[in-house]
Amino acid sequence: MSYVEIDESGKRVLLMGNEAIARGAIEAGVNFCSSYPGTPASEIMETLIRTADKFGHYAEWSVNEKVALEAAGAAAYSGLRALTAMKCAGVNVCADFLVTTNLAGTRGGFILVSSDDPSAHSSTAELDTRHYARYAEIPLLEPATTQEAKDMTKWAFDLSEELMVICMIRSTTRLSHSRGVVTLGPIPREKRTADFTPTDIYMSVPATMRHFGLHQTLKRAQTKFEESEFNWHACISSMFALSSISKRKHLFSEPIPCSAEMVPPRFFPTL
Repeated sequence: MSYVEIDESGKRVLLMGNEAIARGAIEAGVNFCSSYPGTPASEIMETLIRTADKFGHYAEWSVNEKVALEAAGAAAYSGLRALTAMKCAGVNVCADFLVTTNLAGTRGGFILVSSDDPSAHSSTAELDTRHYARYAEIPLLEPATTQEAKDMTKWAFDLSEELMVICMIRSTTRLSHSRGVVTLGPIPREKRTADFTPTDIYMSVPATMRHFGLHQTLKRAQTKFEESEFNWHACISSMFALSSISKRKHLFSEPIPCSAEMVPPRFFPTL
């Protein structure tokens, strides 16, 4: 049994970044998982396939990245929680569907994980997929540690479901293939059933109106992130700035409030 399969909340284990992403999806109660193989993202689906029987989610290798994202989208439209993972080049392949499903919305949590490969260790080209999030105007989360890889993935499902929009998680080779100590969380036992009726219409038109709604959604996403546990960068920046002004001798001697208006660089509202 791998560490990912341990059902013991609070236990600290050593996980690869990609395993942590898979564990985060499991802790979020993911129902449908799809992917097309490609380093540095492959271990995400490998882990989800190994754990599918134990935790009851569906996992598949799709014929390409576009099919993978479309299949996950269908599951999300049906109220299931869905995740698709791919390497950076794969986002080129699925971009057509990405820039329509962002306007169509979603019922269940819908997550696209892109693993970028800076320096092209196992790729023919470098690609920064954060620009795709900006282009599609969707929330993008970028974990900095293995623990955040798990926790952000779990939180992204809640964010996507609340805002009814696909969310993107961006990893890199150095995070995906590094290992770190991760504190496990509880695994939900609730099982969802897909439900879709002819009145459930998911379409990208009229695009002008839906774009306006998407912009309002991004503002809500920014506020949600600023209030989340992941906004440590703004807190640290605020503490150092206030300490410098006041010339305090003991930086952490007393709590220093964080500015709610500061936007951390690890979240990209993409407006």
